[in-house]
Amino acid sequence: MTELENNILEILSDDHRVTAEQISAMLDVDVKEVEATIKALEDRGVIVKYNTIINWEKTDREFVAALIEVKVVPQRDQGFDVIAERIYRFPEVQSVYLMSGDYDLAVTVEGKTMKDIAYFVAERLSPLESVLSTATHFILKKYKVEGIILDDHEQDHRLAVSP
Repeated sequence: MTELENNILEILSDDHRVTAEQISAMLDVDVKEVEATIKALEDRGVIVKYNTIINWEKTDREFVAALIEVKVVPQRDQGFDVIAERIYRFPEVQSVYLMSGDYDLAVTVEGKTMKDIAYFVAERLSPLESVLSTATHFILKKYKVEGIILDDHEQDHRLAVSP
């Protein structure tokens, strides 16, 4: 990775709406070079998707999220990759991580109700051949997502300046 690539990634990871022109001005680099670098990062799969973080609690969308600990038997010559792929292909699954510690995979899922998630675990996830056990933890509230505080109540306690 070049210094320019790293700098562009840092800027875009903070705010994906920053334009190539703005990045060009920030880094004192030609806009065409910025555009070409971003395109190359996209083509190489370094930039996978531009995402927006939404505080769903401030909307009328109703859903339930859960984190599921999954213990699995790794596949010979393929490790955890095959079972992880089977799991991440389910539409309910939001993310899958290989973990160290007491369980192998951390899986986050979303459903309309707790019953939907229970059904997913009982009927789709647990019966997979490599799955040994699961432990489901329902997410009650999100305070911080991907480094962003969702509902920051910090107030400015400075005294007002009056003329």
